[in-house]
Amino acid sequence: MLLISWNVNGLRACMNKGFMDFFQQINADIFCIQESKMHKEQADFCFEGYESFWNSAEKKGYSGVVILSKQKPLRVSYDMGKEHHDKEGRIIVAEYEHFQLVNVYTPNSKRELERLQYRMEWEDDFRAFLKDLEKHKPVIVCGDLNVAHQEIDLKNPKSNRRNAGFTDEERSKMSELLESGFTDTFRYFYPTLEGAYSWWSYMGKARANNTGWRIDYFLCSRILNDKLKNASIYPQIMGSDHCPVGLEINF
Repeated sequence: MLLISWNVNGLRACMNKGFMDFFQQINADIFCIQESKMHKEQADFCFEGYESFWNSAEKKGYSGVVILSKQKPLRVSYDMGKEHHDKEGRIIVAEYEHFQLVNVYTPNSKRELERLQYRMEWEDDFRAFLKDLEKHKPVIVCGDLNVAHQEIDLKNPKSNRRNAGFTDEERSKMSELLESGFTDTFRYFYPTLEGAYSWWSYMGKARANNTGWRIDYFLCSRILNDKLKNASIYPQIMGSDHCPVGLEINF
């Protein structure tokens, strides 16, 4: 089974930059999108052969997640069930026979870390939410988690130490999540691989120089480790400031 996750930074914009070429070529069983920045009724395109599930922000042109699935999930739910988290279209949960898939777009702490305190609340609530799901069935989490966990996960760790996405607080919350029973699937296969990034600033020549960050992930409940086949990053795929990431898993 092949799962793909991609923060497209605006699905309609990405459609004009080759989204469907990659979508059709990769032929994933499940394709998760973050930052759709649109509502389903605004779409003048369709995904033939896929069931589609959308969670859009109340605010127009902001955030939003989508799950496209060849197989119809057993059930689909939206958000965490906490009102102050549930207005920005950040979570979809799709349950399948052997696992539950959580597509998430984690809030950014923003410049000057103005949203860091909220981000800390989100992290604690999201971890509790995942652990609650896990009581029912193993969990796979994918999406833009807006954190580079270790120094190996970004090009310039020293100069970014107090920047959003690489604060001690955010990294510590990621460690807590992994220690609570989740596997970072890319590091499971490539524990020491450097230069593997999924996001590059539009500033300067960041992408051309591979001055990037790895902030897009597939995590899974540790009980699924023996079913993992491979994890991938697709830096050659353009169309967004992020590139797609993938997971192959056998059930």
